[in-house]
Amino acid sequence: MTRENVMARENVNSCSPRAACVAVRIAFAVVFAINVQCAVSFVLWPESFAAAYELSGVAGNVAVQGLGVAFLMWNATYPAVIAQPSRFRPLAVVAVLQQAIGLVGESCIRAGLPAGHDMLAASIERFVIFDAAGLALMAAAFAWLIVAERKGTVSLDMTTSPQRR
Repeated sequence: MTRENVMARENVNSCSPRAACVAVRIAFAVVFAINVQCAVSFVLWPESFAAAYELSGVAGNVAVQGLGVAFLMWNATYPAVIAQPSRFRPLAVVAVLQQAIGLVGESCIRAGLPAGHDMLAASIERFVIFDAAGLALMAAAFAWLIVAERKGTVSLDMTTSPQRR
């Protein structure tokens, strides 16, 4: 591989300024780690969480485990974004949109919850708070990356070397 090809490949697989990429990696990694921890906990110890959702017995445990599996599915895009944010921008958009959908959906569910379900309300509120914080963190970092790319500091074009642009 020629030096020019190596430079072009490095340019595609990295970000400049590095700080934008680092911010995206950290933001997505933090949300990913917390999501996966929650998902694994729901799958392995559903009985610890079922009562918070006013569920019980085998059906309650299975429902909580199903949520855990759904959380894992939801996070399938994060590792690629964490590894190479610039290269996997479309997956970052998907993750940010999923976070926004979760926030809006949970907020609507909480708003429609009748009085007398304090433990359930508190459980939903924890998800709302986490999703709002995660959305703000990921969206801000991703916006920084987009601004850096638009300023020409990150190239996705492998056909020309940085010196020829």
